[in-house]
Amino acid sequence: QVQLVESGGGLVQAGESLTLSCTASGLSVDDYALGWFRQAPGKEHEAVSCIDWNGRRTWYEDSVKGRFTISRDNAKTTVYLQMNDLKAEDTAMYYCGALEADLMTLCTVVGMGRGLGYWGQGTQVTVSS
Repeated sequence: QVQLVESGGGLVQAGESLTLSCTASGLSVDDYALGWFRQAPGKEHEAVSCIDWNGRRTWYEDSVKGRFTISRDNAKTTVYLQMNDLKAEDTAMYYCGALEADLMTLCTVVGMGRGLGYWGQGTQVTVSS
């Protein structure tokens, strides 16, 4: 059984940092692009960042470029999202996803909500201004 479990969310002040983690089990992560997605109240979910199977290529949504960093440790079957200089508009439920495909397919083609790939239950990030 495949499971993705996110952790690291919380309540922070604007300008502060958080690091999210997502640990996968039940699949060989070396074969999967991994990514972070978010959904704010009343909004559609959106891709935040994705990383390819060996960590050499990454993609970021424009609003987080320069502030967020995605990384992965395949030995620990974990993907991370370092979030710096958080803003109120980053407030959302953050989900990690895994897809046996290219990172661009995960982040810009498939995304969440289409019944493809594997997804965690989410971790809440709240940024107060």
